Amino acid sequence: MSVSVPSAVVFDLGKVLLDFDFGIAAAKMARKSKLTAAEVMQTLNQSALLHRYESGQMTREQFAVEVCTACAFSGTLNEYYDLFSDIFTEIQPMTALHAKLRAHNITTCIFSNTNDLAIGHIRRQFPFFANFDHYVLSYEQGVMKPGAAIYAEVERALGLAGEAIVYLDDRAENVEGGLLRGWRAILHETPEKTIPALAQMGLPVPVSTSLSASANS
Repeated sequence: MSVSVPSAVVFDLGKVLLDFDFGIAAAKMARKSKLTAAEVMQTLNQSALLHRYESGQMTREQFAVEVCTACAFSGTLNEYYDLFSDIFTEIQPMTALHAKLRAHNITTCIFSNTNDLAIGHIRRQFPFFANFDHYVLSYEQGVMKPGAAIYAEVERALGLAGEAIVYLDDRAENVEGGLLRGWRAILHETPEKTIPALAQMGLPVPVSTSLSASANS
């Protein structure tokens, strides 16, 4: 029995479309702190404080004040905002993949555990971000992946469910959340692995990346 081509591709944001490194912000903050960069990093990266912010339990200002206090940061809040935001670089093979899908009228969605400060920066700095059909963002939904409620919101936004959705994420627990709902979910490791996997589902992908990856496999 043939398998239908997915109707929508759902992208995680960090480590899939954009690389990010909290170490950049930690190193810069440490120059105006009594803490080392490693100690600042513990406050910034996947901490309980960050999770509260990214699940909509804190405002930007509340988060900034708590981080700056915890890190003994002597700079201004605006300095902190700039340092915290400017940690992203575009993963061009994946944004080229998205452009190819959009050119073929494939529905796309960004589905991310994130915060308003990061999203504001990304909107300003990365034009590709404006070209998705839907955005399901943890800080707006008040729940983070892999919580079931936020996956349900993706289905509601798309008007789709099950194998009509293919989902790309770099974290195994988030991929598992999609698989539990019957989505076709891929643990994203590299573009060279992900793009051919999408081609095998019948989706239009950038040919050069797909072929070069297949040739090297």
